Amino acid sequence: MARIHYVLQILEEYSEIIGRLINAEIADYLIGSIINCPFVQYIEPYYHFHLIEADPDDNKFVDCALAIGASYIVSNDHHYDILKTIDYPKIDVIGIKEFYEKYRNELHIYHSP
Repeated sequence: MARIHYVLQILEEYSEIIGRLINAEIADYLIGSIINCPFVQYIEPYYHFHLIEADPDDNKFVDCALAIGASYIVSNDHHYDILKTIDYPKIDVIGIKEFYEKYRNELHIYHSP
């Protein structure tokens, strides 16, 4: 079963952005929902690779993915392109459209008419 993994810094970033774009109450509700979801698991990476120099804040996602042995990171952020040139530790990056095409038959996504 696929799981979503997070580190504390990821949720802090999501909370900050949602709070700024919507409001703090909604941000707290959404973060609480993420934490309590049975398909979401907290992890604590014990090593930080610092692979992305262009936007060091993106490293939390890389460290999380490497800590769980993920096959890839799903992102359209061009800062992750540097990972394609690094042999170790190896983590692939695929775009959102590529992820959707690869797994669309397994995803249960509501599409409005």
